[in-house]
Amino acid sequence: MKTVIFRAGARAALLCGMLALAACGGLLKKTAPPAPTPVADTLPNPQVLLLGEVPDNVQGHRLRVEELRLRLAAGWRPVIVMQQFERENQALLTRAARDCADPDCIIRVMEQPRWDWSLYRPLLDLVISYQLTLVAGNLSPADASRIVREGIQWAMPPAMVATYLAVPVPADILEGQQKEVQAVRCNMLPDMMLKGVVNAQVARDIWMAKLIRDQAPRDMVLIAGNAHVRKDIGVPRWLKLAEPQLNVRSIGYLEQGGSGYKGTFDLTQTMPAQPRPDPCARFKQ
Repeated sequence: MKTVIFRAGARAALLCGMLALAACGGLLKKTAPPAPTPVADTLPNPQVLLLGEVPDNVQGHRLRVEELRLRLAAGWRPVIVMQQFERENQALLTRAARDCADPDCIIRVMEQPRWDWSLYRPLLDLVISYQLTLVAGNLSPADASRIVREGIQWAMPPAMVATYLAVPVPADILEGQQKEVQAVRCNMLPDMMLKGVVNAQVARDIWMAKLIRDQAPRDMVLIAGNAHVRKDIGVPRWLKLAEPQLNVRSIGYLEQGGSGYKGTFDLTQTMPAQPRPDPCARFKQ
């Protein structure tokens, strides 16, 4: 009897191995790998939580949604500020977040085609499920283009200039932003355009900081790219300048193998790199 059982077990193991190479392998290709386990953040909810992203990394989006979902399930109800929406569309976004019954409705109403909205549906679902206030945090492409041409102060009313630009933008912010801007463009941005593009990035960070401060005394979450939530050159730097007493916490979502971000976040979550075409190919044509 033991011999029969052993032989049956061996045949089963062999069959399983064959299936793993054939049918089971085909199934695995159709199923997305599970997201890595989120890094535990044991500190209490801050007044301002900044959650970064690599925009096209699927697992990074899953990790960030889970981070927020756990906090909401425990009773937290922050305002959500999203870089993916443009600030001049705030009235439309407010109505959509209030009246829409599902994320696709918000996406249709807002018509922001520059983002892969399949990755943001779970986040918007949390907004609807928990009836959270949603704030548009970004500049429009038209405003950004004008800042590139005419300077950073163009997009700001006098009160903002007095708060954030009473002195020139610190040199280390400009230097750090220049490195970020050039890295994204594979170091192929012409020198004549560099200052203007950096000004647009700085203006985005200042506007997001301003919009976050406008929500006080409510707690806030910012959803934005990793460069925007960096403590050294991003939104946290401008929050510290304008309102140093705020309790701000930044979490970066970084692909494994990346470099250059040491010490720039309070907490980092790493995930496998997203397979993608060579991002520099379009600059080499």
